[in-house]
This record gives sequence, structure tokens and C-alpha cells, in this order.
Amino acid sequence: MAAAENKEFMTHFIEEVINKKNLHAIDDLVAEDFTEQVPFPGQGPGREGLKFAITAMLAGFPDMHWTVQEQIAEGEKVVTRFTWTGTHAGAFMGIPPTNKKVEVWGVVMDVVRNGRFAESRILMDTVGLLQQVGVLPPAAAE
Repeated sequence: MAAAENKEFMTHFIEEVINKKNLHAIDDLVAEDFTEQVPFPGQGPGREGLKFAITAMLAGFPDMHWTVQEQIAEGEKVVTRFTWTGTHAGAFMGIPPTNKKVEVWGVVMDVVRNGRFAESRILMDTVGLLQQVGVLPPAAAE
């Protein structure tokens, strides 16, 4: 697949799996031996591990919606800068629901290999997320 096709593939994954909450599509879009370079707490290996991570995020933020801000692709690699929004309406990583709305930024570096989502490395503003749900205090003003 060309770089442009890989960008389209990853945008489709975000829209279909995360925004439409179609977890069944993971079986068709993700390689069985998928590798998460920075695993979610408790995430196991492979495609099933990715299902676990996405399910955990959606359990905590059932209305989670990702917006792609920009993408860059070269060969099989796709880098996506995104924001996601959601309401902390369910338990998330042991944190009881707060019903607070959040907006979180991140960057994800993905690999599309043989027409499947094969690898990922996500960097997300976890501190900001924890501040927004009230687990951590807001940053001190200077």
C-alpha cells in the first residue's frame, strides 16, 4: 500500500472502530500479531490486547470521539496528531466515573503492513486527562 492509502486506512480505523464503536471491525483491520509499543495498563499481546485497550477506554468514556488534526505518512508508517473528547461516565483504570468532560491531545505512530494495522506507539497527554477528571490537581499558575 502507498503512503496515501495507509493514511486513509488509519483514518478509516479511527472512524470505524473508535468513533463508531465497531469493535468487530478489529478482526478485519488488525494483524493477529499486532504489537503495541507502549501498552495500556493490563494490555496483553496481539489483536486481542488492542481490543482490551480500546474496550477499556470506551468503558470509561463511552462517548469518546477522535478527531484527526493532521497526518504524515512515509512508506508503511503513519503519524497522526489527534484530539479526543469524551465524558468520564464509567470506571477507568480504577477511577470511578466523575461525569466530567475531557479533551485530550495525542500523537500515534502506526504501521500498516500487508493491508493490516500491525504496530502502534501512542503518546497521549495522560497527566492532562487525570487533571481533567480530578485525580491530579491542575497545573500551578506561574
